[in-house]
Amino acid sequence: MPDANVEPQRLCASGDLQECGDAVTFEVLEHGHSAPAFAVRYDNVAVAYLNRCAHVPAEMDWLPGQFWDQDKRFIICSVHGALYDPPNGACVSGPCRGAKLVPIAITESDGEVLWHPTERLQPLF
Repeated sequence: MPDANVEPQRLCASGDLQECGDAVTFEVLEHGHSAPAFAVRYDNVAVAYLNRCAHVPAEMDWLPGQFWDQDKRFIICSVHGALYDPPNGACVSGPCRGAKLVPIAITESDGEVLWHPTERLQPLF
């Protein structure tokens, strides 16, 4: 649930998130500790997650900002090969099948992508 005490944070311009393209990466505070995060566009919808595999807490991108499998259908963990469904972050194949990525609420308005802080996830002030 978004934190009503903290304004939505600008992430990027909507055009920066291309369909199944490179991610926009950013940092958040998770329970007071810096944590990497990413946003991608899939099926014309922007989604964001912590950059942490549900199997082992490791960053998942192959190279900075590159999260897609070869067919650009799933978000893939470069460490263990787990595949995640982009719309909901659910692991559909791999050692953490049934687990989910930690979502970050985002919206688009007036050509901007905003992420919404929660009690758990706060901006780096």
